[in-house]
Amino acid sequence: MTAKARALAFVFGFVGLGAMLTAAVVHYRLLLDPGYTSFCDISATVGCSQVYLSRFSTAYGVPVSVYGAIWFAGVLLLLAASVVGPQAVRESIPGYVFALSTAALAAVLYLMYVSIVVLKVYCVLCLTADTAVVGLFVVSGSATSFPMTTLHRRAFRDVRTAIASPLAIVIAVLFFGGAASALALFPREGAQAAAPSPSPAQEAERRSEFERWYVAQPRVPIVVPADGAKVLIVDFSDFQCPYCSQAFLSLRPIIDKFNAQQPNTVRLVMKDFPLDSKCNANVQGGGPHPSACDAAVAVRLASPAKRDALEDHFFRNQPAMTPETVRKWAREIGGVTDFDAKSATTIEGVKADIAFGHTLNVSATPTMFINGVKVAGVLQPQYLEQAIAFELKRATQQ
Repeated sequence: MTAKARALAFVFGFVGLGAMLTAAVVHYRLLLDPGYTSFCDISATVGCSQVYLSRFSTAYGVPVSVYGAIWFAGVLLLLAASVVGPQAVRESIPGYVFALSTAALAAVLYLMYVSIVVLKVYCVLCLTADTAVVGLFVVSGSATSFPMTTLHRRAFRDVRTAIASPLAIVIAVLFFGGAASALALFPREGAQAAAPSPSPAQEAERRSEFERWYVAQPRVPIVVPADGAKVLIVDFSDFQCPYCSQAFLSLRPIIDKFNAQQPNTVRLVMKDFPLDSKCNANVQGGGPHPSACDAAVAVRLASPAKRDALEDHFFRNQPAMTPETVRKWAREIGGVTDFDAKSATTIEGVKADIAFGHTLNVSATPTMFINGVKVAGVLQPQYLEQAIAFELKRATQQ
């Protein structure tokens, strides 16, 4: 690898690492701070939050940005070895980076498709990292001077060389230990519940900050009848989306609490927004939730007395959800005996919900509108309750 190619590869590596670390911080803030607004949220089509709050933003509960940061850090270590490592190892480095970049390029192309085609949002940090991967792919590919078919033999030889070097062992232990720690310790959705309880002063400040954020949000007209309720919550959801499950299961008991104090105070209207190409024209190739359209149809076909139970079952049993189990649960829990006969006509109602969501710039699930105030993503239960209480107070004052 020439000095120029190496320098260019370092630039791409550091740019990608910086973008991914920044993305991880943004994702972290979105998880723990409901009032946080990312600096890269420029418009409805250019931003980060909608991407990071979507189901595509994580793998096995860990943000994609964390995996990306680990990947770029590993590439930079390899590039460092091309400077200080033994000559035989230096010659192999471009091939290793090219192989890693080839694998990463497949993931990058998929995520670019998801962001631009499915979510219709341009994530600045994501595109920066994607560009860095493409740059590393091109630079390392042009710098590789040996047949890639010999890469496995070189890898065995270079591993033996590394094992003989105490410094290389220490660096490897630190890298893999740091990577494992990042994957294990980065907070998952809902992890804030396990965090130490804030002091009364901290909690008061957080609630005050949330209210300031909430009051500053625009209100959009929602053409959905409130039926006399003082608070109307319209929830665009996907029965196969884990974040939607969390939002739904948090919201139900809060609504029941307010309605127990005063009947018909809060009304929840669920709207379907499945990421499934069977009913969502903006999703192609099946989509990440291939049973979501069927689940939406099943709930619509369920008898009114059994509809809530079927919704609850779907949200609580997402890992086992398939087109077959959806039909089984629809029959056993929802009393649906004519699913296939009525599916084609019922799914048109699901498509109507999706179209309605697009008019409101819904691009990710869950997205709620609380008396017209848009809340994208999962809102912690205490802030959901605070928002409803605020709307009740507002209604009384009016």
